[in-house]
Amino acid sequence: MATEKTPIRMLHDRVLVQLDKEAGERRSSGGIVIPATAAMGAKRLAWSKVAAIGPHVRSVEVGDRVLFDPEDKGEVEVNAETYILMRERDIHAVAADRLGDSQTGLYL
Repeated sequence: MATEKTPIRMLHDRVLVQLDKEAGERRSSGGIVIPATAAMGAKRLAWSKVAAIGPHVRSVEVGDRVLFDPEDKGEVEVNAETYILMRERDIHAVAADRLGDSQTGLYL
């Protein structure tokens, strides 16, 4: 179930995600740019796009945006692109158009 850009096949309940390019810098409500290297008091979750899924993944499809904690996940490089590998159970939320009627677009 891998896309054309990821020439690998995921196994079991594994999900391969690519971090958003804009996930690095953030802007505060006052307009101050906060660099990606700035330390935060609380853990910061990240949104990413799903690049590939294993055959036992049930709640996520390739192309969905998922919310997860990037701190304790493994990074892997495929074709000079950096991806994060995780289990489906490590995903906190899913945002996708196919989810239909939900007001937030999140599947929790």
